[in-house]
Amino acid sequence: MQLSTRGRYGVRAMFELARRYGQGPVPLREVAEAQQLPENYLEQLMAPLRKGGLVQSVRGAQGGYVLARSPRQITVADIVRLLDGPIGPETDQEATGTPSVADPVWEAVRQAITDVLEGTTLDDLVRQAEERQRRGYMFYI
Repeated sequence: MQLSTRGRYGVRAMFELARRYGQGPVPLREVAEAQQLPENYLEQLMAPLRKGGLVQSVRGAQGGYVLARSPRQITVADIVRLLDGPIGPETDQEATGTPSVADPVWEAVRQAITDVLEGTTLDDLVRQAEERQRRGYMFYI
């Protein structure tokens, strides 16, 4: 399984909004610059994130985007599901209708991935980034 660009960029954009949570709307241009992402692509990602209830848009000169909920209440799984669909690999039975001996492996892989993504909130990502920064590490999300 490979996470799509939509999912990866969506998590990075949401991280930036979480990092600035409580500071008011963040213009998409600033999100793009801070995360080194194409602004045009981010515009396409914001619509499903807004419709999915994860962000709100604020119009006007001081407009931009804000998280619709606290960073503690938004998991990486929430973002990935909205942008990429179901998490993890399909079993052979799901993909072809024919069960195989490998199906339990694919189910275990999917559950492990789901557990990590559901167990990681935007707040966790922000705290981890702050800790790395305190230690002097360069990082990219």
